[in-house]
Amino acid sequence: MIARFRAFVRSHWPALRLRTILLSVLMFAAILPGLSAIFLRVYENTLVRQTEAELITQAAALSAVAETDWPGVVVVPFDPADRRAPGYYRPEAATIDLGSTPILPARPPARSAAAPPDPDALAVAARLDPIMERTSRTTLASILFLDRRGVVIRGHDRGGALGDLAEVRAALAGEARTVLRRNDAYRPRYSMEWLSRASGLRIHHARPVIVDGQVRGVILTSRSPRALFRGIYQDRIKIGLGVVGTLGLIAFLAVLVARGIAGPIEALSRAARAVATGGGPLPPTPATAAVEIRTLYEDFGRMAEAVDRRSRYLRDFAAAVSHEFKTPLAGIQGAVELLQDHDDMEPGQRRRFLDNIAADGRRLSALVTRLLDLARADMARPEAGLSVDPRPPVMKAVDARSDRLAITVRLPADAPRVAVPASTVEMVLSTLLENSRQAGAASVVVEAKPVGDRLVLTVSDDGPGVTPADAGRVFEPFFTTRRGEGGAGLGLSIARALLAASQATLDLVPSAAGATFELALPLAEGTTT
Repeated sequence: MIARFRAFVRSHWPALRLRTILLSVLMFAAILPGLSAIFLRVYENTLVRQTEAELITQAAALSAVAETDWPGVVVVPFDPADRRAPGYYRPEAATIDLGSTPILPARPPARSAAAPPDPDALAVAARLDPIMERTSRTTLASILFLDRRGVVIRGHDRGGALGDLAEVRAALAGEARTVLRRNDAYRPRYSMEWLSRASGLRIHHARPVIVDGQVRGVILTSRSPRALFRGIYQDRIKIGLGVVGTLGLIAFLAVLVARGIAGPIEALSRAARAVATGGGPLPPTPATAAVEIRTLYEDFGRMAEAVDRRSRYLRDFAAAVSHEFKTPLAGIQGAVELLQDHDDMEPGQRRRFLDNIAADGRRLSALVTRLLDLARADMARPEAGLSVDPRPPVMKAVDARSDRLAITVRLPADAPRVAVPASTVEMVLSTLLENSRQAGAASVVVEAKPVGDRLVLTVSDDGPGVTPADAGRVFEPFFTTRRGEGGAGLGLSIARALLAASQATLDLVPSAAGATFELALPLAEGTTT
């Protein structure tokens, strides 16, 4: 089950860049405190509005009862058809906002009333008192009943006047109003209550009692909003799910970083140590790694292959050099020992041994020179901005050997310029012509034609050609079929290395007769064919 899930994730994992992963993690870390603060503010504002909605509901119900129970009011029976009339439903939305609603001072004590209470209001208040009491006992809201002059008839400060309050003035004008006031009676009970902006506030809602189109009284309700921490406790399951979701997102980002960055880098580090000690398979490129890490794996794989190839080359090269040096050194050492042991050796025989020593010395000197040429070719680097006309170096190499070979040159006058040094073109062509001469060819054809972004030089001779067994080895260092004639087998290796420094290639191509080599020279920048 887990293996299938991992395989599914690997096959569907998007290609993410390293900067995208890091930006996501840093952005989330940066906005998390802000998100927490916004959540607390929004949640607390929701609690306040919920308390306001409760006060609106209570006041609306009580004012409706007072309006229908007012002395002298003729109650019209309710017609269900009225519900279909436009504008019948008039819901009231909460208006309090902790961020924008002004906070008024605490409600002052009621001042002395200038006139006696309205008798009709007293009668209604007497009948509503049990309802208000039971409502207040359940909702914990303070409920006051005021007459049309703002005199308190029922509730705290009974007999006093509150007509100067902003919310009462609005209700006496026929408009329901909710305000926020400070609560001087508030005393903190929890150590973290200072985090709540609504802890020391109280919500006041005033609603008019309208009878026959006239305001005859006011229902004034007030209550402290739901406490933030109490609300959190009551909604602990929902908030817990949110916390779990946040932690899950953090865990996902951690996995994203681990699988996209840390894990692949650790695996690559282990592979690098294994390659340094000479063994160990290369790990596959992780499908969940970042794009840059995948590119790093590919580059590391190419580097490891190059290192392994170079290591094998150096090993084989060292063995070949040892073999090539061993024969002349053994000859020199043997001749020297014979000369040392035979002081009475005849002059002619002594001369023959000295000539052998000199020949072996020249062979060693030539071999060292060719090895230096190969080393320089391996260390050659491409030259930027090269633009060379291929005709002069080709003709120079041809002219140097035209007295020993019948060479036909088919090089167009408008041949495109190439990005290869003239000396390299001349040296490689000279090597091929000399190999043809030494192989016994009588004629050579040098032909050039542009192919794509390359100028291809084809060198074909009428010699014996290269046997299929030797075709795959002609470019190996020290491989030669003329060892008895003093050949070192480094000419083609040096030629290919010099060309490789300029992104050019040299290959042996199949031919019906003789040997055919192709030089593919890259065109200079801005050159078109």
